[in-house]
Order: sequence, then structure tokens, then C-alpha cells
Amino acid sequence: MRQHVNPLSNNFDEVERIPSLIKIFDNSKLNLHLDIGCASGEFLFDLALINTNWNYLGIEIRERLVKTAKLKVQERDIKNLYFVFGSANNIVNDHNFKFIIKNIKSISFNFPDPWFKKRHYKRRVIQPDFINTLSNSMKKGSLIFIKTDVEDLFYYMDNTISSNFNFKKIEKKNFNYAETFNPNKVKTNREKYVIENNLDIFERIYIKI
Repeated sequence: MRQHVNPLSNNFDEVERIPSLIKIFDNSKLNLHLDIGCASGEFLFDLALINTNWNYLGIEIRERLVKTAKLKVQERDIKNLYFVFGSANNIVNDHNFKFIIKNIKSISFNFPDPWFKKRHYKRRVIQPDFINTLSNSMKKGSLIFIKTDVEDLFYYMDNTISSNFNFKKIEKKNFNYAETFNPNKVKTNREKYVIENNLDIFERIYIKI
């Protein structure tokens, strides 16, 4: 499901205040993964329940989905998962989020809204300034994962990230998923749909150098 929400709207100027990692997670010292555009969070729920050796944080711009996801976390008493509502660009650039970025081991962008019209490219989540912010805050060795079924969007994201000299592409064939946030290669709902319909998936991994 794709539901267009303009991330540049003034409605997202006020950023949700996020508690400290100690208050969010049962064990704040675990590796932390951030999923940007997590939708209803089913992907993160699967990961958090299967891989309890990591903490997971999801950002989603549709408030209704975040509220529902937060309730499910409470009902299931999951200690390594937290959701945040808002525009990812605004949240990442908020000074209160800086301490979290420094603790992030990896970030994923799974099938983000492609915003097909050229005049709407500025609404795409991956922008040069956004990547610059991440490159200035993330620790060396931390990773970025991108995945989409839209070829044009893939090259747009790839060019944007590759233009930042602090990120280097990693060859997927030499990559060890067992040590990452997704050791069991759990798939998002969108990825399952794409595979079932024999559509192409474009993906790439980058490391902060």
C-alpha cells in the first residue's frame, strides 16, 4: 500500500520528542537499526521477535499507522522495538535525535514512495542534504540499505548516496547478512508482493567510511 503524504508539509514541523535509549529499550546497549518509512511496522515486528539481539526503531509519516504499531508493541510487551511518527528529514535533523544517530548501526529504506513526477522529486525521502546529515552523524562502519521495485528511483537514490564521499558501495555477494539487523533475511510485505508478481527488485548496501 502506498498512500501519498507530502513530507514537506508544515504539519510535520513539530517533531515528536524521543525518550533516551535507556527508556526506550530494555537493553540499550544492543546494536540499533533504524527503518525509515516503516509503514505499519510488520517488517520490524518480525525482526524484533526473531532477532532479540538487536534493537529496532521505525519512523513513519502516517500517524495512524504509528499509533497502531505502538499499541501492538505494548500489547505484545516487545522490549526491543520503538516507533516514531513524523517526517524522517525533520526527525533526523532535530537536535534531540543526534544522540540516537550516533548509536545507529544501520539504516534501511525499503520501497520508499517513488514520487514519480519530476516536480515531486524533492519529496523523496533520500535527498543530498539528508544524506549529508547522516554522513556527518553516523559512525564509521555503519550501513545504509536501499531497496525498491522502481528502477528510476533506485538510480536516483544510488546517485544521491554515492555522491557523498563518506559512503562506499558494498558488493552484495561478499556481504555477510548473519551479522546484520536481518540475519534471517526477513522480507517486507511489499517485497513479498513484488516477488509473487515476478517484478524486479533493485537494492544496494553502503558503508560509512
